[in-house]
Amino acid sequence: MSEVNRINPDDYADDRRVSYLVAEWKKLTQSEKDAEELVEVDPSMNELGEKELADIAEQKERLIGEIEKIVGNGAEEREWPNEVVLEVRAGVGGDEASLFSEELSRMYLRFAESKGWKWRALSESTATVGGYKEAQFEIKGENCYRELRFETGVHRVQRVPATEKAGRIHTSTASVAILPIYKRTKIKINPSDLEMETSRSGGAGGQNVNKVETAVRIIHKPTGIDVKCTSERSQAQNREKALTLLTSRLQQAQDESEARARSAERKAQVGTGDRSEKIRTYNFPQDRVTDHRIKESWSNLEAIMTGRIGEILQTLDAKERGE
Repeated sequence: MSEVNRINPDDYADDRRVSYLVAEWKKLTQSEKDAEELVEVDPSMNELGEKELADIAEQKERLIGEIEKIVGNGAEEREWPNEVVLEVRAGVGGDEASLFSEELSRMYLRFAESKGWKWRALSESTATVGGYKEAQFEIKGENCYRELRFETGVHRVQRVPATEKAGRIHTSTASVAILPIYKRTKIKINPSDLEMETSRSGGAGGQNVNKVETAVRIIHKPTGIDVKCTSERSQAQNREKALTLLTSRLQQAQDESEARARSAERKAQVGTGDRSEKIRTYNFPQDRVTDHRIKESWSNLEAIMTGRIGEILQTLDAKERGE
């Protein structure tokens, strides 16, 4: 029987839910190959071989059906990948925006540590006064995307900067994007649409980092989306990581478009996940954080900035589910 438009069991070999079925499918595939070779070597075995091949094909089709049923029922699990890329970029506000970007990054990373998640920096671009013009971090841990998924958007800070002598309150912004890393994605990238640049990685890292062009930047020409990775020791590793990140960025752009199209029909609308959407204000003089999507506020801003954002995330999740 034809397996056209069916799943490829090899793609699920590491999926604990169906790995035993994949192993059985591989055994049948080998038996199928042996039967085909036997018929080719000894034509007198053709009738017997054809019968065996038909029986194997039927068993393989049954296994594929079982695998599809299990992974299909597990769509909810795949919807919440356990790996994300956190992107933080300074917005309006000059130096203060860069400092706020670094503080937001630290807030999320401290929260990740409190959950037992692992993280590492992928790339960092610092401002002259300190802080981040742009930074990317990889976070891995159970349900990390599910918990952080509502953080994408524009975050606004209102406070008196340390350099402000007149005591005036300044407003600055930073954009946050939570990019889920899917092991399987519907996005397909045409290699001819990519433009790749290499450069020397900055910062500490030894002679290899200083002398060899290991940093990789990839531009997706149809959309203008570009990604950069400097965290790995080799150009090939950085290229692979950058391609993964690009795929996630393209997936996010598509998800945002689909979410906007559905938003009018949704009863519980926390947000579209669009990074241009203003979602939250951190007001230091009033010791208050306000999420504009659900019109709720929390106090103890100092603790929140050290990573204690669990209550905010739980409230957003409850609102999305209509509780």
